Formats: sequence, structure tokens, C-alpha cells
Amino acid sequence: MNPRLKKLSTWFPVIIALTFIAGMWSARIFTSLTSRNNGNDKLSSVIELIGNEYVDEVNIDSLLEMTYPQLLANLDPHSTYIPAADLQSVNDELEGSFSGIGITFTMLNDSITVLEVLSGGPSEKVGLLPGDRIVTINDSVASGRNWSNEKVMKNLRGEKGSLVKLGIKRSTSASILPYEVVRGDIPVTSIDAAYIIEPSVGYIKVNKFGRNTYSEFLTSMVELKSKGAKRFIVDLRGNGGGFMEPAILMANEFLPAERLIVATRGRTEEGNSVTGSDGRGSFQEDELIVLIDEYSASASEIFAGAIQDNDRGLILGRRSFGKGLVQQQTMLPDSSAIRLTVARYYTPSGRCIQKIYRPGGSTDYNNELLDRYSHGELYNADSIKIDRSLAFSTMAGRTVYGGGGIIPDVFIPNDTTGVSSYYINIANAGLLQKFAFEYCDNNRVALSGCRTVADVLRRMPSDDALIQSFADFAARNKIPARWYYINISQKLIVNQLKALICRDALSTPAFYEVYNTTDNAVQQALKEFKAGHAGFPLLPDGKRDGVSK
Repeated sequence: MNPRLKKLSTWFPVIIALTFIAGMWSARIFTSLTSRNNGNDKLSSVIELIGNEYVDEVNIDSLLEMTYPQLLANLDPHSTYIPAADLQSVNDELEGSFSGIGITFTMLNDSITVLEVLSGGPSEKVGLLPGDRIVTINDSVASGRNWSNEKVMKNLRGEKGSLVKLGIKRSTSASILPYEVVRGDIPVTSIDAAYIIEPSVGYIKVNKFGRNTYSEFLTSMVELKSKGAKRFIVDLRGNGGGFMEPAILMANEFLPAERLIVATRGRTEEGNSVTGSDGRGSFQEDELIVLIDEYSASASEIFAGAIQDNDRGLILGRRSFGKGLVQQQTMLPDSSAIRLTVARYYTPSGRCIQKIYRPGGSTDYNNELLDRYSHGELYNADSIKIDRSLAFSTMAGRTVYGGGGIIPDVFIPNDTTGVSSYYINIANAGLLQKFAFEYCDNNRVALSGCRTVADVLRRMPSDDALIQSFADFAARNKIPARWYYINISQKLIVNQLKALICRDALSTPAFYEVYNTTDNAVQQALKEFKAGHAGFPLLPDGKRDGVSK
């Protein structure tokens, strides 16, 4: 045979195979592009058809704005679209500051009433006082117009350096007082309270995981340490999360070197990560208890999961929310944004934090907390739905379970002590807050010299006089006194009134100093410390000194 023909006959099958494979690949690419183009053409055709043929004239941009959220909702419960008008305010809460006038306020009898003037802020500099009523904003009447909190904030916040004119009604003046406030940077704090709750025990309440949370947390912890704290209660109840990085840095403060904190796994390599501790934490030898509940989510669960799986501290409370989807924010050309889920969180033992969801099933997902309530999970640990097939082991060999959320080491039921129909009625009407503010407003001169919670409490009437005064106030607000039920709820009502009055007279941390004296989770944490159950590590059988999980 001709050598050239022999060589060709050898390579011919290979050439045919490569040609066939190339053809298949080209067809696949063509089909994909055609499908994508067909999808784009279909969308364009639908929009064009609506614009040209629909019976009424339609604003296509507005129609699409309403469509984007639904499109993302069909992916998972946490992928979301943020309109350009809302993006700034959504980001402000986590970024650490915004520009405003530096007050906290409440809507009282349809009036914007100043609760607190932030120290060093723009309003303090011009002389605004707690108790002032904001009647006008930039010459527009704001009082008596049934404004929402969001609308008030939109009018008071603004660009740094911009001017806002306020008309103020003050109890000591018969006329409206004019004030001009130059907006400035207002810090958004993540720490609601940090104080020594008992000798050697520091309590710290973290309300979110924002850009500055770690630095605020570390500063508070160092201050508590300097006051003698060797044991810490980190309260993450109601903390819905935020940025992942502060939670990692906080966990790092308590862990020895080379301990896994959190892992993420995504569809692509970019979505995968493993983060461990560096051994430089300042509180590696201090005892730790973390409080969680059904509203603790995302970054809160990362922190709690890292502490639990490394057997570093005790987790108290109720099963956390179960939000373990990682979102990445992408800006769009019109300054709106999409937060798209790109990965899932996993605790050091390998548990996925995310609870089960059905794509597009947002209603079922949002009702899951109601389901926990209906089948008794908030009141009985035995009612927690545990998937035994998703068993994992901590560093010390304890068994923990996946399936969504962090199940606490010590269950704390939802406290219903003192809850009666009378209490529910006054709470729903907001009368506790209104009474507390009115009390402070009427006694502002006497309370002005108070510097501590003890100072305020000394100036308050006896418990019996306080409950009588409140019952009269409630009756004037159309909730008649029913003393059988009031007596059932008296301790609960009095403690909450004292906490709210201390908050209004001093600041937010003062509220927790009073409220925590009867909070069942906080009090159980103190008992665990006293019994020596919050040392570490936990034993493999889930016990410490004979106390079972």
C-alpha cells in the first residue's frame, strides 16, 4: 500500500471522530445561543406587545420594577431586588453611619416626639432636648399628619452638610421655637448594651452585624474586661444578621488557633471558602454563653455555630432562624441592585445552616416560624423537629444536627409568665411605651440629675403606686382596669415600665439593665455560670460536671 494512503487510513477514523465531536459541540453552542436569544426575543416581544396593544397605556419601566422582585422570589427566599430609591437606606443600617440630625424619636399621639438627643450630634449642638415635639420640617407641617416612621426618617435624613429647619413645641414655651440643624454623620451602633451584670460577668447585646460591629464589640469587651469580667453573655436574640466578616472576627476572639469558623460552598469555585481562627483572640480563656432565639439568623448563626461546634461555649435559647444562604450584591445601571444567592454557609462540623425551602414557596417559608409556634417548639424542647439523619459531631464528639438553624445546648422556653388578656391589650395599644414617655416628660426636671439606673429607680414611686398610676392611665386610654388580671401581670408590667422609663430618662443600655433582672434566658445564663457549666470544652456526652444537655 502507498505509505501516504496507509498514513491517511490510520488517521481517517480519528479525523471522523473529531469532526463528529466538533459538530456536536457546535450544535450545542448554537442551541444554547439560540435558546438564549429566543428567550430574549420572547421577553422583548412580550414587552413590545404590551406597550403597543394593551387596552390601557402602560408605563413599561414601572411594570418591570414590579416584575423583578417576583422573578428573584422564584429562586429562593433571600435573593432580592432593591429599587434605586431604597438602596441607600437599606445599606445605611449595615454600613455604620448615615447623615441626619442625631435624634431618636417616637410617634406619640400623631406627634414626632424626641426621645433621645445623641451626644455630640447636630441636634445637641443647637440645643434640642428630649421631649421636644417636631411640629414642622422645612416649613411643612409634620404634626397631626399620621406620618410613618419611614417618612419621618426620610425627611430628617439627608446629605451631609445640608440644612433642615425645624419648628419645635416645648413645654416651657407658648410659641413654636425655630431651629436650624446642619445634618452630619450619625453612627449606627450595633451594641445596644454592655455592662457588668454581676461581679465578673459581662453582658453584651449585639443587634446586628454591620460594617463597624466588630470594632464596637471589641471595644465593649475590653471595657468589660477592665471592669473585672471573666465570663461573658453575648446576646444575639433578635439579631437577623448582616455582614459575615464581623461574625467571623468575633468568633476568632474566643477560639484557639487553627479552628474552623465557617465554610461556604457555591456553584463555582469562587463561591467556596474555608475560614479558620488565627489564635490571636483576646478572650480565649474566658467563659462564654451565647443567647439565641428564632429570630437569630445568618451571621448570628455563623457565630453561634462556630462556638458550639468547637465546644468553646454554651448556647442557650431556642432554635435559630435557619438562614444560611450567602448573597452577593450587584449594582445595576440605574443604581438599583440585586442581592443574589451565590453560596451556602456551613458550620465547622459540616452542618448547613439553611432550613429547607421550596423555590417560589416564600409563603410557606415565611410561615415556618408560625408553624414552630403552633406545634409547641417555642415552649417545649421535645417539640423541635430534628432530622436524625443529619447528625454531625463537634470537636469533642458531641452530636449536633443539621436541617436548619442552630439547636441550643440549653433550651429556654418562650416566657409567658404574667401574660394575661389585660397585658396583651395594653401591649398591643402601645400604652407601656406611652406611659413611660409621659412619666419622663412630666418628671423631666427631677430626672435630669440622674446618671445611673439606680438614680432613676430611687426617684420612682413604689410598685403599688406605679401600677395604680398606670391602670388609671390605661383606663383614660379606653382599656378599663381589670384588677384580677392586673394582679396576674403586675410584676411583668412594673418591670417593663421601669425599664422603659430608665431608657427614656437615660439611654437604651439602661433598658437592658432593668429588663434583664427578670429575663428568663439571662437569669438561666447566670445560673449556668454559677454552677460551673459554662467552662470548656463540653464533654462528648453533652455534660459538664454531671449536668445534662
